[in-house]
Amino acid sequence: MSAMTLPRSVRIVEVGPRDGLQNEPQQVATAIKVELIRRLADAGLKTIEATAFVSPRWVPQMADNADVMAGIERREGVAYPVLVPNEQGLEAALKAGAQEIAVFGAASEAFSQKNINCTVAEALERFRAVVARAKKADVPVRGYVSCVLGCPYQGEVAPQAVAEVAWALYEMGCYEISLGDTIGAGTPGKAQAMIDAVARRVPLKKLAGHYHDTYGMAVANIYASLEMGVTVFDASVAGLGGCPYAAGASGNVATEDVAWLMRGLGLDTGIDLDRLVDTGAWISAQLGRAPNARVARALLAQRAAAAGA
Repeated sequence: MSAMTLPRSVRIVEVGPRDGLQNEPQQVATAIKVELIRRLADAGLKTIEATAFVSPRWVPQMADNADVMAGIERREGVAYPVLVPNEQGLEAALKAGAQEIAVFGAASEAFSQKNINCTVAEALERFRAVVARAKKADVPVRGYVSCVLGCPYQGEVAPQAVAEVAWALYEMGCYEISLGDTIGAGTPGKAQAMIDAVARRVPLKKLAGHYHDTYGMAVANIYASLEMGVTVFDASVAGLGGCPYAAGASGNVATEDVAWLMRGLGLDTGIDLDRLVDTGAWISAQLGRAPNARVARALLAQRAAAAGA
């Protein structure tokens, strides 16, 4: 891919406060979540997924969703989307002041059945009512498709199956479709084949990549997606969020690693990398561990070496 064909800018959707923290075993204080969101905005992130309006029985970490929304310092030009699974979640989100929402579907029948106890078609029908209600409230909706490059239960997922779900979400009114490699098993060639299939149904400008780094392929898959024309990518500060289907494996690609890639390619993200690294180090310290971001570890080690010189 020549430099002449690269876009000039890339939008990074920060998912750390929601997708990153939701599986943390210890309850993270609301004040820490709010502070994380503030620091991410300070670092230049313009889309920060704040929380999820889901049942606290299933996701206890998100039980303080309304308190998080009340505590956020809203900034002009920064979006704070929230995840909602159904109309009940949407109503709670709207009551809490949410101005953008996201719905979460799967390209795998086995995953849909195991996780939300319904077929892919039934889940989409549920989302149709949510999207229609959100549109009436003038609230934009983003759609997620999980298991786009493999499923922990059924294995391979056909690109055409991904395209069908992405089209359904787009057709019902989602302004953007995030394509998620939930188990992080994808490789660049497979990622490109999947995007090619989806782009035949949904405009490329409406697609985003959401890659997990379980097998160390996330950054490679992001570059492969750039080659296909995708310019929006989800990432999680400090690599927050483990992969629940591979014990001890990393989950979300680290925002620091994505920002470093884009900077190396000369693409504008609007992110202050030093502030982002500091934010990742701060939240990691709050959680009692080191940042799970290669770039952050390298830059922090360089700082420490320079300070000790």
